[in-house]
Amino acid sequence: MASNARGLRVANLVRRFGDRAVLDGLDLDIAPGEFVALLGRSGSGKSTLLRAIAGLDYDVTGTGELDVPDRVSVAFQDSRLLPWLRVLDNVVLGVGGSDAREHGRQALAEVGLEGRERAWPSELSGGEQQRVALARCLVRDPEVLLADEPFGSLDALTRIRMHGLLRELCARHRPAVLLVTHDVDEAVELADRVVVLEDGRIRLDVAVTLPAPRSHRDPGFQSYRDQLLLALGITEGATP
Repeated sequence: MASNARGLRVANLVRRFGDRAVLDGLDLDIAPGEFVALLGRSGSGKSTLLRAIAGLDYDVTGTGELDVPDRVSVAFQDSRLLPWLRVLDNVVLGVGGSDAREHGRQALAEVGLEGRERAWPSELSGGEQQRVALARCLVRDPEVLLADEPFGSLDALTRIRMHGLLRELCARHRPAVLLVTHDVDEAVELADRVVVLEDGRIRLDVAVTLPAPRSHRDPGFQSYRDQLLLALGITEGATP
């Protein structure tokens, strides 16, 4: 990634659906290379914030300041691969330059799919499809990576593997990352900071200082987990 990479800044952001303010004067800064996880109950404004940063919130009204770099990639819960294109063609779709396909091959190798360039999406497992989606993000050399529950549809073992891959890729490429998730453990495991939204505002913004790799058995991990569950209004014994 270029040395002049930028993070992102959100200031006094308001987004409305009709008379309802989904985001209500929200402020958020993410530094270059920083990994922030975003938690909140359904309807708290998580996906609305992500779409605003990505420039995809066409159907809302609002105000505020968004300072976002030009190079932004988005990973969604489903891979959104085009079934009529082979894997490499999906990765480089919309990428210009004579070396786009070579960069696409390198990105596929980084996510462990070297040699699968000519496979059809239907020939891949769910985890492999999400790896292709990550390669599609990487090939654009993003300064900001937005991820909207990218592992939500995967089985538990595949999720663990994808967590490790995402940590490795982010350490190597150093984008600013905003991960929307409902999974408190995922947030503590991956993020440098965890932000909890409530009614369109930040209720909690906490730095996670545990060394990596992080173990769920670590008392410190459990302490962060308890703090976040409390901020989400989840009492002990309830299902997150």
